[in-house]
Amino acid sequence: MSTSPEDSPPPQQQDPPGGSGGLDPQPRDEMRDWTGRGLLTGKVALVTGGDSGIGRAVCAAFAKEGADVALAYLSEDGDAEHTASLVREQGCRCLTLRGDLGDAHHCVDVVERTVGELGWLDVVVNNVATQEPFDRPDDIGDEQWLRTFEVNIHSFFRVTKAALPHLGSGSAIINTGSVNGLRGNKKLIDYSATKGAVQSLTYSLAQSLMDRGIRVNCVAPGPVWTPLIPATMPEEKVENFGEQAPMGRAADPDEIAPSYVFFAANQLSSYYTGEVLAPVGGETMPG
Repeated sequence: MSTSPEDSPPPQQQDPPGGSGGLDPQPRDEMRDWTGRGLLTGKVALVTGGDSGIGRAVCAAFAKEGADVALAYLSEDGDAEHTASLVREQGCRCLTLRGDLGDAHHCVDVVERTVGELGWLDVVVNNVATQEPFDRPDDIGDEQWLRTFEVNIHSFFRVTKAALPHLGSGSAIINTGSVNGLRGNKKLIDYSATKGAVQSLTYSLAQSLMDRGIRVNCVAPGPVWTPLIPATMPEEKVENFGEQAPMGRAADPDEIAPSYVFFAANQLSSYYTGEVLAPVGGETMPG
């Protein structure tokens, strides 16, 4: 069952980067209700930020569709191992890759280790993100600004660039954007700027890689209940998170992951590239 407005989060906070175990309420992020159809059988996928939240649900869904998965994560070993167990439950291989994707060398390393240990690469999901709200743009320090860009957009390009020699016709790249990249957010200026860049990167790469048969698309969700929220927002903002959406609640990761399956599977989306799919809970925007 989806989280209802009555089950909206109470005030709570976690130390960054946050963990799934302490979330109240617990999100649906394991794709327990998903029935695979073998849409990704024989494929290998790399998912950054794959330990929890949307990334966990994507890893679980991909495995149910038959894919082996490499998941890159920062430091939450328990979350990463739990996600890996969901992949292995399906009889698929899972490689966990710990480290900071804000570092250029690590972006290359996760790709090389994926190919070296799992054999090849077919699907790249650039999903890792960081955020920190500020009341005034004057409060955003240069170090904070650069860190947000290193993780949220530079890693997307660096991982993609490192992956390109291993991707062939029929491969897919899926970038995680945000509703905040579509309309901005006065409290998340640097984060919103990176998510706008993610969407423009998607459009540009889709055009550039068309003749190589590599499809590039973006999923830009609205509010989603993940560890990132209590780890980066004050308690008063966490309370009732997502109620501003027309549906009156935040999404669970399980409600977002099917969009990634759609873009990853050629049987479903072979004619889609340069698209932004925005599961935003009923919000409509011009443009």
